[in-house]
Amino acid sequence: MRLKLTYSLLVGSAIALLSSCSAGGEATGYEYAPNMYHSFAYESMSQEADKPNTINPYGMNMREPVKNTIARGQIDFAKYGFEVSNASYEASASLKNPIASSPTVIAEGQTLYNINCTPCHGEKGLGDGSIVAAGKFPPPPSYESDRIKGTPDGQMFYSIRYGKNLMGAYGTSLNPEQIWKVIHYIRTVSGPYKGAATASIASN
Repeated sequence: MRLKLTYSLLVGSAIALLSSCSAGGEATGYEYAPNMYHSFAYESMSQEADKPNTINPYGMNMREPVKNTIARGQIDFAKYGFEVSNASYEASASLKNPIASSPTVIAEGQTLYNINCTPCHGEKGLGDGSIVAAGKFPPPPSYESDRIKGTPDGQMFYSIRYGKNLMGAYGTSLNPEQIWKVIHYIRTVSGPYKGAATASIASN
């Protein structure tokens, strides 16, 4: 009887011990080297001066791209390597729209315009978008104005990609082909380009 009781106590203790070591699910219970199971995620921007690197004290977590390399899917942007400056804006006037106009291209341009441009420029390009109507942004020039009709396609491309004055940059939202398609649609609203850009266009 005593042997049976001792055996039962030993089995019960073993079961209790095993139960205490198992946390259930994917957790394995006690871990003697937790860093091997749960790696610490490095903060990608922690190398910035105002954000001390508290996780990786050995240097940058992000790496600069190799010099003269181009990110996958960004080869088209390499063709338009302008810096953000008034001089680059002037130089962009020489760019020509490489995409031939067609009903399909204009329709695609209109779709992209509706998604990205209507909050400020409005559906008809009159500068009466929802943000403007709410009083949160001054109205941009109407596409019916001589200012827009006198802006070359290349300078439109520059303004959309890099931004100009109060207009933000859309180079991260639209690739070059999409920007040119949007310009084709804008021309259907504003009418064709009429002559060289005026001095007021270049200075604003």
